[in-house]
Amino acid sequence: MALGPRLDLRQSQSLVMTPQLQQAIKLLALSNLELDAYLAEALEGNPLLDTAAPDEGGGPDETVEAASAPETAPPDTDAALASDAGTADDLDVDFAEERFHHDSASDSVGLSGGDGEGVDFDSFAEAEGTLHDHLLSQVGERFSGLEAMVAGQIVALIDEAGYLRADLAELARRLGVPLALVEAVLAGIQSFDPSGVGARDLAECIAIQAREADRYDPAMATMIAHLDLVARGAFPQLKRICGVDDEDLADMIRELRGYDPKPGLRFGGGTAQAVVPDLYVRRTAKGWAVEVNSGTLPRLLVNRRYYNELAAGAAAKSKAWLSEQLAGANWLVRALDQRQRTIVKVATEIVKQQEGFFLNGVAHMRPLTLRQVAEEIGMHESTVSRVTSNKYLSCARGLFELKYFFSSGISATEGDGAVSAEAVKSRIRALIEAEDAKTILSDETIAQKLAAEGHDIARRTVVKYREAMGYGSSVQRRRQKALAG
Repeated sequence: MALGPRLDLRQSQSLVMTPQLQQAIKLLALSNLELDAYLAEALEGNPLLDTAAPDEGGGPDETVEAASAPETAPPDTDAALASDAGTADDLDVDFAEERFHHDSASDSVGLSGGDGEGVDFDSFAEAEGTLHDHLLSQVGERFSGLEAMVAGQIVALIDEAGYLRADLAELARRLGVPLALVEAVLAGIQSFDPSGVGARDLAECIAIQAREADRYDPAMATMIAHLDLVARGAFPQLKRICGVDDEDLADMIRELRGYDPKPGLRFGGGTAQAVVPDLYVRRTAKGWAVEVNSGTLPRLLVNRRYYNELAAGAAAKSKAWLSEQLAGANWLVRALDQRQRTIVKVATEIVKQQEGFFLNGVAHMRPLTLRQVAEEIGMHESTVSRVTSNKYLSCARGLFELKYFFSSGISATEGDGAVSAEAVKSRIRALIEAEDAKTILSDETIAQKLAAEGHDIARRTVVKYREAMGYGSSVQRRRQKALAG
């Protein structure tokens, strides 16, 4: 074998993601609100893009007209991922026979003003102050000088639940002040609103609230010092330690349950943001109709007249740049249209597969996977995953994330049928909610009841589902029922 430089020719195939393909994939994964922010940036970056009201036309005589077919069609994102992908024509959904419109939330609830605009309830909401802001406002009223500085440092170390997570001795050393001063300032902060703020543990938080309620007598102090016994439901031992009878103990526990273990959580970090649906589903005389919520998106148009005006007296380089902007604007409009069609196609298949849920509720939900939907509509599984990511569907039964309709299946004890895991969770929730203090069901009993109803489910699966829904064990639930009683 000779050693030396030489030239070789080789052929190979590789998948190259063009910028347009990357943009199309990104558009699929965005929710309507995220897409609105994305389009706002696109409008700033491309002078040929413009917006119009939903009722504006796109006729040729208007200053702004809708984009026509682009010189280069946007890449079919699914075709780049799988050879059996659907084309843009396959994604078309015809609602011409019976179409409904949901351009805003007011269309669903029937509230609108005289000008046709829906009532914006969010405009009445005022940003809620944080816990730290609330405490600092009280610091200014109570302390001054060096004490105010120490108080500000302590407030900064209080977590969102209202607890102080710091060592006072270390804080005093870091600030270069006496420990007695830090303790005195903390005592003042613990008298702030909300009651119980600034405590270093649960017992101290409850004790502060009991003092303000003038209920911190020796018996209550003893109970607060033995909260572990309260949690275990050791009532005979508590009566003996506190020196009270059954009636007094019941009053003390009732008083204890009225205190807030996390007083800081009353304060949020800002205005709560309502979830806006990306899709609307309604049952019609001819079946189920699915429509994208266009009220959250601007209608994107291409200003061709502005392009002609700029291109008339532009230099060669400027014309090349304008042509590039025009092609990008046309492509974006077509890509948005393909995105909407893809979303509607996926959502329509989900509604078809889960028709039992839309008709009769969660108990009739079927097990469903991304692969099943992808095979039915001729798309790649990853495309369906992007479409269902961070998107919500509004129907007569409420607002649901599209991912909610995908769940594993629980096999039936008889036959080949299966039921969705969400349906089984719903049944477990119903069984637990129906309990009383005398009929607490163990996990084994719940599994046996489900088996009697035709669900082949193991006890450990019941435990997993119960814990996922936030329910305690049978012992914990029995203790809670006893405390509540």
